[in-house]
Amino acid sequence: MNQVLVEICLRVRDIDATLDFYTELFDFEVASRREFPDNKFDLIYLNSPGSSVQIELTYNYDAEPYVIGNGFSHLGVTVNDLEEMHKICKASSYETGELKGLSGETPSYFFVTDPDGYRIEVKRKH
Repeated sequence: MNQVLVEICLRVRDIDATLDFYTELFDFEVASRREFPDNKFDLIYLNSPGSSVQIELTYNYDAEPYVIGNGFSHLGVTVNDLEEMHKICKASSYETGELKGLSGETPSYFFVTDPDGYRIEVKRKH
């Protein structure tokens, strides 16, 4: 049997702020948007250039604030120019960590937090 990861779902509270984060800070593109007003939710699918995995943003109209559990850590993306992306993120309004490396290695990643509190690990593309 052959399984293929096709999507990751994130439940979000402010769909406009979340779309700005993924489409303006990063290069994600809205692939489709489905609105279900009778059921009080929307689904927005984002594509990341170079990847077949989509992020599904689920926006429930009347949802209470979500609690991100301690079992979930982060999503990861790679970029060609880590230092430039770090500068862009630091200049944004989003919480951005410092460049880091493992065990004395050259810095190769940092974290930025989206409007809903999900952390994105930004790594140097190899």
